[in-house]
Amino acid sequence: MRTSVGTDGGGVYDELAAVREAKREIARREEVAVRRARHSGLSWAEIGTLLGVTRQTMHRKYRKVG
Repeated sequence: MRTSVGTDGGGVYDELAAVREAKREIARREEVAVRRARHSGLSWAEIGTLLGVTRQTMHRKYRKVG
């Protein structure tokens, strides 16, 4: 899916691919951490506060976790 973007195309693509992979890894880590937190008895509000979002956001995103 590469398109011509100046002379540093490879470096730009590599950097964006690295960012994409980092985001995927963070999402995986967050899901595991949320699951562990819920099983440890933390509320959605507590988890949301620790992650800097609302309890509604956490519940909506991870309601299937428990």
